[in-house]
Amino acid sequence: MDSNQEHLKNLSEIRSLMERSSSFISLSGLSGVSAGIIGIITAFILHSRLNPYLNPNIDIILRQEKRTELIVFGILLSAGVLLLTFALAIFFTTRKAKKGGLPIWDGSAKRLVLNLFIPLITGGVFCLLLIYHYYDWLVLPSMLVFFGLALVNAAKFTLHEIRWLGITEIVLGLLAVLFIEYAIWFWGLGFGLMNIVYGLMMYFKYER
Repeated sequence: MDSNQEHLKNLSEIRSLMERSSSFISLSGLSGVSAGIIGIITAFILHSRLNPYLNPNIDIILRQEKRTELIVFGILLSAGVLLLTFALAIFFTTRKAKKGGLPIWDGSAKRLVLNLFIPLITGGVFCLLLIYHYYDWLVLPSMLVFFGLALVNAAKFTLHEIRWLGITEIVLGLLAVLFIEYAIWFWGLGFGLMNIVYGLMMYFKYER
C-alpha cells in the first residue's frame, strides 16, 4: 500500500512539473482586476467624448468636423490604457511568481505572450483600417472581438479559465455590433466588469 501511495505521489509531482513547464500559471488575478478598473474608467471617458460621433446614422459631414481630433484622442487613450494595463499585469504577475518561487520569463510565458499578441496586433491594424474606411462605429465592437480571440488563443498556455473570459468578450463584441448605439457600454462591460469578475475569481481560487 505504501508503495502504491509513493507511486501516486511521484506521478502527481511529475504531472505538476509538466503543467508548470507547459503552462504559465503565474498570471495573477489582480492583473485582471486592475485591468477591469482601468476599463471602466476608460469607458466613461470614451462615453463623454465619443458617443455622439459613433452613431452610423449621424450625417458624415457632422462627424467629419471633429473626426481627426477624436481619432487622435482615441488612439492616444488606447495606447496609454494598453501600456498601463500591461505594466500592472507585469507587476502583479511578477509578484505572484516570486511568492510561489516560479519562473517569470520561461518558455511558457513566451508562448503565452506570442499567442496573445498575434490577435491583438491584428485587431489593432484591423481597427485602423476601419477608421481609414470611415467605419468608426465598428471599432469598439472589433476591439472586444479581437481581445476575446486573443484570450482564447492564449488560454492553452495559461489558466484554462481565461478561455471562458475570451468567449464572453467575443459574444459582447458581437452584441455591440447588433446594438451599435450601446457599443461603449458593451465595451465597458467587457473590458471593465468582466475583467474584474474574472480577476477576483482567479485570485480567490489560486492566490488566497
